[in-house]
Amino acid sequence: MTQPHFLKNIFTDGNFSADEQETILSKFTAAAFKKNDYLLFEGKVENFYWFVQEGYIRSFVVDIAGNDISTNFYTTGDVVIDWASFFLRSPTRENIQALTDCTCWQLDFENFQQLFHSIRSFREQGRTNLVNSYFSLKSKSIAMIADEAKDRYVNLLQHKPHILQNVSLKHIATYLGITDTSLSRIRKEISI
Repeated sequence: MTQPHFLKNIFTDGNFSADEQETILSKFTAAAFKKNDYLLFEGKVENFYWFVQEGYIRSFVVDIAGNDISTNFYTTGDVVIDWASFFLRSPTRENIQALTDCTCWQLDFENFQQLFHSIRSFREQGRTNLVNSYFSLKSKSIAMIADEAKDRYVNLLQHKPHILQNVSLKHIATYLGITDTSLSRIRKEISI
């Protein structure tokens, strides 16, 4: 079997035996998404665990006024998933949409379960991804309450500058919980 180069970087030799790596990689399939394609619609159950090879993806919810509010951004190497929907087998409240043409590697729920229960290293890596996702969500929740909008923007600029260079300001503003006008003002203040 020809090993996908990208996934070999995710499931490295140092953490997985050659047999484990081959078993894991054989369960993934390549998936291409065009700009604006949906990976997941609100109300559906998440059935896939994706790794982004290239491109940009966002998750968002629609608020009570009908506005879409970005909840996260994903790019190369990121896991794209609605964890609660995937594990609890419940309908999601989020939408996940490609912002650019994207290449992903997907693993369906059944194969994920098989690998999770049979390969300890896969299970540990999955737990690490889940915990990191939780910490990121917790940090964002606290920042939305305790930090000024300018500080939230600077944090995004410092930790994910590629998002600011490749995602529309409209989506970034909703992610930061501010208006487009406020984001423009903050960007102008910082560039002075």
